[in-house]
Amino acid sequence: MRTLRLIPKFKAHIWGWIDTMSSIKIENLFAAYDKADVLMDVSLEVFSGKITCLLGSNGAGKSTLIRSILGLTPPRSGRILVDNKDITNIATHKVVAEGIACIPEGRKMFPKLTVTENLRLGAFQVSNEALIRERLDKVFTSFPRLAERRDQLAGTMSGGEQAMVSIGRGLMGGPRILLIDEPSLGLSPLYVKENFKIIEGIRNSGITVFLVEQNVRQTLAIADYGYVLSGGHVVAQGTADELKENEDVYAAYFG
Repeated sequence: MRTLRLIPKFKAHIWGWIDTMSSIKIENLFAAYDKADVLMDVSLEVFSGKITCLLGSNGAGKSTLIRSILGLTPPRSGRILVDNKDITNIATHKVVAEGIACIPEGRKMFPKLTVTENLRLGAFQVSNEALIRERLDKVFTSFPRLAERRDQLAGTMSGGEQAMVSIGRGLMGGPRILLIDEPSLGLSPLYVKENFKIIEGIRNSGITVFLVEQNVRQTLAIADYGYVLSGGHVVAQGTADELKENEDVYAAYFG
C-alpha cells in the first residue's frame, strides 16, 4: 500500500493569500427543476472561518443548494447573501469573483490535461502569472505527491490523487469561501480520512468551509456547526455535538 504524503494541517502562513473571512446567509430559499420544488423555504448560515456542514441522504437537495449558490440553478425565490451582499441569481463567474470556489462532487477532472494544467484552471480569473506560479508552489508544497506527478495526465491518477488535484484547484483562485460537495464519494476509507484532515486544515488557515456530505460520522468529527436537510427542508440544526445528541439525527444516521 502506498504511503500518503499529505500535509495534514494547512497553515495560514502557507496559504497567505487569505486576507479576510466571509460568511454566507441563505434566506427562505425555494429552488425547483421545471415545476418540481427541490428546496423549500431553506434558511441557513455558513459561518465565517468555520466548517458548516449540510447533512442529508441522497436526493435531499444538498447539491441543488450548492448549484443555487453558484448561480447554476437559480432559486425560484429567497435570497443568497455573501457578507450581506445579495448575490442571488448573479452569473457564476461573478460568484467566483466574490471569493467563492467549489470542489465538486466526483472531483470533475479534465482527464486529458496534466495535473498542472488542471490546477491552473482554478486560477482562470487571476491575470498575474507570478501569483499563479506562487499558488502552484503552495499547492505542490502541501501535496508533495502532486509535485512528483505535475506532468501526469489527471485521468491516469487514482481517486485519492484526483481528490488532491480537485482541492488544490479549488484553492488556486484564492477563495475566502470553499464549497465542498461530497468529498468522500468513491474514495477508500484511508483517503476519506486524509481528505477530512485536509478540510480541517483549510478551515484552520482562515477559509470558510461549507461541507456537503452523507458521511455523517466523519463530518461531525470536524464540523463546527451543521444542518440536516430532508425532503428539501431543514429539519435539524446545531453544533456538531448537539447534532450527535439529537435523537432523530442519531436514529437516522447512527442507529
